[in-house]
Amino acid sequence: MASNRRSVIVSILFVLFGGPGIVLLYLPLWITHFRVPIGEPLGLRLLAAGLIALGLGPLLDSICRFIYAGRGTLMPNVPTERLVASGLYLRVRNPMYVGDLIVLAGEAMLFQSLAMAIYTIIIAIGFHLFILLDEERTLARRHPADYPLYRANVPRWLPRFTAWNSGQV
Repeated sequence: MASNRRSVIVSILFVLFGGPGIVLLYLPLWITHFRVPIGEPLGLRLLAAGLIALGLGPLLDSICRFIYAGRGTLMPNVPTERLVASGLYLRVRNPMYVGDLIVLAGEAMLFQSLAMAIYTIIIAIGFHLFILLDEERTLARRHPADYPLYRANVPRWLPRFTAWNSGQV
């Protein structure tokens, strides 16, 4: 139980002060000062807020899955013991990154910010390169029996319509 509590604390601190906090909160704050343009239509604000809420779902789901199913944290230097292949991870290999990009798109829309739109594209390219050059290699090394099968059946970016039956992982 103490291990789970520690994982929860480490994951929450990482989300708030590490990668997700920096990408989704601190840099957008610096770029936009969180100023919503005056006169922006309510429908556009609601759509942007909906995108932000939708994008946060995979982050929250990932925190729980990494702690309880993977027995680890979101923090790269305190990784999961098990390959996480459940929930949203049965439809797309990187739901947290997809969710982050949806949040950033919602922020770009809410703040009507070209700089945020460009930032979102730069982050998307950075995520893709990180996944290709580091994350997938690390997962293949850490989970040599499970990751190749998972990788062959679950797409990197565009979710499957039906969840993959991961009975073998």
